[in-house]
Amino acid sequence: MTQEELLFDPGQSKGDVGEGKSRSRLGVIVTGVLGGSLVALYAVAAPFITPALRKVCLPFVPATTAQVENVLNVLRARTGTLVDIGSGDGRIVIAAAKQGFKASGFELNPWLVWYSRYKARREGVHRSSSFYISDLWKVSFAEYSNVVIFGVPQMMEKLELKLASELPTTAKVVACRFPFPTWVPEQTAGEGIDTVWVYDAQTFKSDLQHGRTLKTVPEHEKTPDSHT
Repeated sequence: MTQEELLFDPGQSKGDVGEGKSRSRLGVIVTGVLGGSLVALYAVAAPFITPALRKVCLPFVPATTAQVENVLNVLRARTGTLVDIGSGDGRIVIAAAKQGFKASGFELNPWLVWYSRYKARREGVHRSSSFYISDLWKVSFAEYSNVVIFGVPQMMEKLELKLASELPTTAKVVACRFPFPTWVPEQTAGEGIDTVWVYDAQTFKSDLQHGRTLKTVPEHEKTPDSHT
């Protein structure tokens, strides 16, 4: 009896051993494929899921054709720099770049940013548009004269304070889907979900300054009411 034969179970044939090894290799392959698929799925899904786990969720909902047209219509007399906060797939930025704006988009989802860059190059406006992977709360918008935001109600009050403190007085802000809670729009366009609200920076900055002044007036300096 050879050494190889001694290694086999007496009741097990060489064919059974070979079949067992094949099954084992198949199991390893299946496990590897399944594991790789799960990793790939997580890599694709994570950028979409992670924003939803944040305190304020800004989900990706593509702008409608009417919304894009309304934004461009209310800004048709404007020029200069434009930023889309939460730029999604880049359609607002690309449309604005085609109208002559130096347009930028800030988006937390890297897949959408990469797609936007590809789309801008395909549309021929990559030199007048740019896209950044960034959290809007960590970016200063002081350099922009036109701001577009597709926000959600939970973030609008905080965003009012940020924009009022950063934007120049010549800026215009266009809110889509949801208006700002305390600012008074100078113009509206569209209807329903396609409505856009236009705000003048000089007005809301003045209102903010006035509000801060009232809050900081020392109690002893307030003029007392007169009584007769």
